[in-house]
Amino acid sequence: MSNNLLKGKRGIIFGALNDQSIAWKVAEQAHAQGATFTLTNAPIAMRMGEIQKLADDCNAEIIPADATSVEDLENLISKSVEVLGGKIDFILHSIGMSPNVRKGKPYDGTNYDWYQKTMDVSAISLHKVLQTAKNLDAINEWGSVVALTYIAAQRIFPDYNDMADAKSLLESITRSFGYHYGVEKKVRINTISQSPTVTTAGSGVKGFDAFISYAEDMSPLGNASALDCANYCITMFSDLTKYVTMQNLFHDGGFSNTGVSRKVMEKFM
Repeated sequence: MSNNLLKGKRGIIFGALNDQSIAWKVAEQAHAQGATFTLTNAPIAMRMGEIQKLADDCNAEIIPADATSVEDLENLISKSVEVLGGKIDFILHSIGMSPNVRKGKPYDGTNYDWYQKTMDVSAISLHKVLQTAKNLDAINEWGSVVALTYIAAQRIFPDYNDMADAKSLLESITRSFGYHYGVEKKVRINTISQSPTVTTAGSGVKGFDAFISYAEDMSPLGNASALDCANYCITMFSDLTKYVTMQNLFHDGGFSNTGVSRKVMEKFM
């Protein structure tokens, strides 16, 4: 159902890989709500995914970019403004990758070169996107940037590994840049802390399937789906949330405020 919440708005969506991706769902919903946008991902990720189908469905142009490369980001943002016919109104940062997780390194056996890669891809890339957009004056006043995060930024989930550190940094960048961009250009920046979701990135975490079941039993409303997260992103891009900025917004069925549920307790009784 379309309410034209994003009619006339332009955006950039990072991170769509396949139809399991939250970014993929955001693109579909943004298109349904009247937005125009470009799609981007790292060249290697694009070879692995199915992004061309999404682009065709949404009438969107694909502009490959390595989000850790300022040069690539300058090209992406400048070309997006050109292709879309004006400044950007929203950006989705849906980027996360940890070589330590992928290669099974435990947190207390971290490879530090890989650790730095995790930080650059999963967190510092947000700073680079924001700084590049600000330098190019590419985002309209009252524009909205949303980055996807996870509660492991605040609480220990052992197998989430160095991605937890990256998400902590991501949320800090959101607050810090949210202040500066807000004062100067009224651009708002927020993170959404989503339920564990079956995506290509998430499924790489050890014990992920079991943890999804645990989170489902812990959350009063159950786990939020990728589509529901996409719908939340759409509200954050819309003018209905113009004064929300520098926030970490939990979209997790109540998991973040639940100490223990009866359903989980019953397993130990």
